[in-house]
Amino acid sequence: MKPETNHLINKLPLKVRLCFTAACEVVNLPLSEVLNEPGKDSPYVYFPKEGYISLIAAVDGSPGVEVGMVGREGMLGVQLALGVDAPPLRALVQGAGTAWRMGAEAFKAELAASPEISHQLNRYLYVQLAQLAATTSCVRFHDISSRLAHWLLMSQDRSQAMSFAVTQEFLSYMLCVRRVGITEVAGALQRKGLISYSRGEVTVLNRSGLEHAACSCYVNDQKIHAAWL
Repeated sequence: MKPETNHLINKLPLKVRLCFTAACEVVNLPLSEVLNEPGKDSPYVYFPKEGYISLIAAVDGSPGVEVGMVGREGMLGVQLALGVDAPPLRALVQGAGTAWRMGAEAFKAELAASPEISHQLNRYLYVQLAQLAATTSCVRFHDISSRLAHWLLMSQDRSQAMSFAVTQEFLSYMLCVRRVGITEVAGALQRKGLISYSRGEVTVLNRSGLEHAACSCYVNDQKIHAAWL
């Protein structure tokens, strides 16, 4: 059975953690649900227990490109820790699951009352900034195949499962490439025996091989998480 926890909450001292979770409710995160829109105030913050959320930057009405991912290692709504109510990015549930949810005003009050929470979120803010910077360079300098391998590894880490749902259409705008490009590189990974992909579901068959096929951003991302979270 997979553990259901959130890393940021779990790092808090027991007394602080119990008070914090008492102010939360557990909610479902249905696949493809939009949790935040850029420029609109966040009514809630989310701390995923299972599932994961894509952070998407859209330009000129395009579907957008994924620039970050939030799973049980972090939270959605961290901009509130900076005193900013409206997020800069769209938040879309990429992997269904559950999360601790707290109202934005209640979260601000908890943050003001607890230096322990503030400390953890400051560290997480650094991780998110590093992730955003790495994504920008990754899209510019790395090929589609290595980026897809990187993305699949990140998704598997957060889903904690060998198989997870994803469509070619979703992948195409997550990676900012045409669907035909996704078809080609996913087919190549299948022929190498690294994954199987059918009917909108990916199964990782060879984890170490997929890590070898991924760009260096995956290893760098893991190092940042290990050092700061």
